[in-house]
Amino acid sequence: MSELVRTALVTGGTRGIGKAIVKKLAGLGYQVYFTYVSRPELAEAVCAEVMADGGAARGFLLDASDWDAVADFFATEIKDKVSLELLVNNAGITKDGLIMRMKREQWEQVIQINLTGAFVCLQQAAKIMLKQRKGRIVNISSVVGQMGNAGQANYCASKAGLIGLTKAAALELGSRGITVNAIAPGFIETDMTETLPQDVRDKYLERIPLGRLGSAQAIADAVAYLASDQAEYITGQVLGINGGMYL
Repeated sequence: MSELVRTALVTGGTRGIGKAIVKKLAGLGYQVYFTYVSRPELAEAVCAEVMADGGAARGFLLDASDWDAVADFFATEIKDKVSLELLVNNAGITKDGLIMRMKREQWEQVIQINLTGAFVCLQQAAKIMLKQRKGRIVNISSVVGQMGNAGQANYCASKAGLIGLTKAAALELGSRGITVNAIAPGFIETDMTETLPQDVRDKYLERIPLGRLGSAQAIADAVAYLASDQAEYITGQVLGINGGMYL
């Protein structure tokens, strides 16, 4: 039997941080699978960019928070098909609103996608990695999961939950050579932050000692580090990439 292809799975890989992670890992020699839930043309564009750079990537239409769909995906596309060496839980949404005005669906959608989705993918990946006795898992949290942010109770809760999930999973999986870490980005230049009014951007910048927003590439570089041999003794940690932005 031929050797299985070294593969990384990135959820939410068509834009911003996710796209940067996909391209970084492909450049390091991984075959990169990534998920998306809309706009297939963006997924095709990411694959084309990766291929133009000499890498390999495949996009899959998949709701990472759908338990049955994720289980089917791992059974048909991952198990015994590739060597799953890295899972990056990046998929996430925002549905902002003040606590007193937040609707039930705003709360449930954000928790379901950002936190439950990460757990479902981690659970399926762990089943495979436990048998391999190796693997890396990186959860993309957020600085607001550490410090809070008005108007984002649902998002903050989901990202804080990812930190707890990271630490629990690290304890459970470490004995089989699997590391689990989280990255907590600060305010990063993405499609979402580009649309912020200038006065809002200025307020954020006032709270960042380095005086600028971060780049998606910085997050991708951190993922690459946590997946590398240099990070083989790091697990259960939260790496803040935030320009010094704390309470």
